[in-house]
Amino acid sequence: MPKANILIVDDEQDILDLVAYNLSKARYQCTCVMDGAEALRSARAAQPDLILLDLMLPVLDGLEVCAILKNDPKTKNIPIVMLTAKGTETDIVHGLELGADDYITKPFSPKVLVARVKAVLRRLPVESDEGASPITRNEVHIHPGRHEVRVNGAPVDLTHTEFKVLHVLARRPGWVFTRSQIVDAVHGAGYPVTDRAVDVHIVGLRKKLGAYGDYIETVRGVGYRFKE
Repeated sequence: MPKANILIVDDEQDILDLVAYNLSKARYQCTCVMDGAEALRSARAAQPDLILLDLMLPVLDGLEVCAILKNDPKTKNIPIVMLTAKGTETDIVHGLELGADDYITKPFSPKVLVARVKAVLRRLPVESDEGASPITRNEVHIHPGRHEVRVNGAPVDLTHTEFKVLHVLARRPGWVFTRSQIVDAVHGAGYPVTDRAVDVHIVGLRKKLGAYGDYIETVRGVGYRFKE
């Protein structure tokens, strides 16, 4: 099997060297870049298996890079793990809303970072939406093949992850999904995402669905469901 390729994006050379050294020891191929514009060029050209993306970058910051990649059909499915300094919860939440898959705070343990990367890369394949039948739940229409959501006929712009979460819930209205079940259905089993990340995606979904956001119900102590 070919070694997975990791794109590491950070403007601090010592961080690049540290991350690349430890991932190379774990037998991953590493590509290192130091600014946002170069990150976009490299991601589009090389189609890496995972991107470790610092938020504080020259030219284009990490949030801009994340938004562009997640809105590009050619790169939207590449997992993005944000590297961020502690105390930047607002940026973390924003990044997750844009479609980032998870985050690691600085300073970090190299062993933990490698373990998280391994967990992402060994996740099971996720069921494809292609060929799945469109779903209509009252005013909400979901077309998996087109990756399109309309509410009362008006298009709703969702991130890739938000769309997947909505599709998972809407396929079985009334069924309660735990956060772990949602993560497994969206990303595959073993994906190291936090409960906080799932909650952020739910908040984003409700906000974008507007008056129909209450179709997504919270079941305290369990998880979420799409209202019957």
